[in-house]
Amino acid sequence: MRIKTDGLILTEQTIRENDKLVTVLTKSNGIIRCFVKNAKLLKGKLCTATQSLCFSRLSIYCGRDRYIIDDAEPVELFFNLRLDLEKLALAQYFCEIAMYSIPEGSSAEEYLSLILNSLYLLSTGKKPDLMVKAVYEMRFMSLSGYMPNLVCCDNCKCYEANNMYFLLDEGKLLCENCYSGTHNSARLSRGALTAMRTAVFAEPKKIFSFSISDHSLLQFADCAEKYTLMRSERKYNALDFYKKVKNER
Repeated sequence: MRIKTDGLILTEQTIRENDKLVTVLTKSNGIIRCFVKNAKLLKGKLCTATQSLCFSRLSIYCGRDRYIIDDAEPVELFFNLRLDLEKLALAQYFCEIAMYSIPEGSSAEEYLSLILNSLYLLSTGKKPDLMVKAVYEMRFMSLSGYMPNLVCCDNCKCYEANNMYFLLDEGKLLCENCYSGTHNSARLSRGALTAMRTAVFAEPKKIFSFSISDHSLLQFADCAEKYTLMRSERKYNALDFYKKVKNER
């Protein structure tokens, strides 16, 4: 059996001298791990197309106990990400979330589109890195079955107030009048809440189409990261590295 699909190389691991094992987010089959023979040969046709963060058109042979990439054509290398350690660390964080959350054997078109758009914005700098990170986190959690209830205050149904509180462990909102201060929560200004709603509810092509003040962006980013870590219930090494690089700068 053979699969022809588009895919993003999330990670690569050298096997023996010239071969490697790659983790791929494919459009048709979700996350799969593939063996690539002679992928480390600089003159080999698979060298570039199967490196980390490369989006490629892949031909994958499905053997009895493994997937084997035997042909690949690079489509986008996201070369600029490799020139900036902070951006590279953030891109690897996006890949790590995907690798541990997306199931194998099912269509992953929405996930693939989300990470490709996020990597594009990171590499071009058309949106602030922190904004790209927060949108990616909230949208990814929503796609993964953890879409929060951001329509209105869960208690009085108030749509918007100067400050709303997002309950991280319950994934819902309370307005400033209903909030008791006893919850594990994040405070959101009007701008931060609008950003959250856009990231979660907007059409895929419009999730990055908003402007936000620096103050509201910090609130939005803090909330998105905390919600992601709480819902995924795991630690991300790439996130820790990204924070270390960012703080050192």
